[in-house]
Amino acid sequence: MTDADHPDAGEAGSDPVQTPAEVDPAAELREALEAAEATATENWNRYLRTAAELDNFRKRAARDVEAARRSGVEKLGAELLAIADSLELGLEAGGTASVESLMAGKEATLRLLRAAFDKFGIEVVDPLGHPFDPQLHEAMSMQPSTTAAPGSVLIVLQKGYRLGDRLLRPARVIVAGEPVAPGDSPEGEAPPPDQD
Repeated sequence: MTDADHPDAGEAGSDPVQTPAEVDPAAELREALEAAEATATENWNRYLRTAAELDNFRKRAARDVEAARRSGVEKLGAELLAIADSLELGLEAGGTASVESLMAGKEATLRLLRAAFDKFGIEVVDPLGHPFDPQLHEAMSMQPSTTAAPGSVLIVLQKGYRLGDRLLRPARVIVAGEPVAPGDSPEGEAPPPDQD
């Protein structure tokens, strides 16, 4: 039997079947490269869009923060105008007004100021009698005391203020120390010399 007589011989010549080894590797690589380039281009475009959106968001947020700051300052300024008006009226009336009316005007002005503080969340730090807290208070000195617990605030020299959790100004205080026993000398002083 010759090759021509073989039953599969005619079919092999007329319709060649490619085996996996006969697939063009360069064509496969070109297709993979084109797909990778398309993915890279799509990812780059996504990155550029995201970067632009983020930049726009930052600019918008900065504008919003500035607008909120301006609005807060404007509101506080409007509240302070009433206080300034009250002070100016008091100064104008100072030469002719009685002491009682000037005191009443000062009290009214202080009420306006406290109302503005309340409106904007500014709280007074008045720690009289409370334990000394270095986060809220500034100790100006320590003084022995028989009436206050050692380490507590004995005298408030200047009230402090805070806005929410932020301290605007610490309260300046004198802190109570241990009481001095009769016959003992205060800390830092030498006892008087013996007189013979």
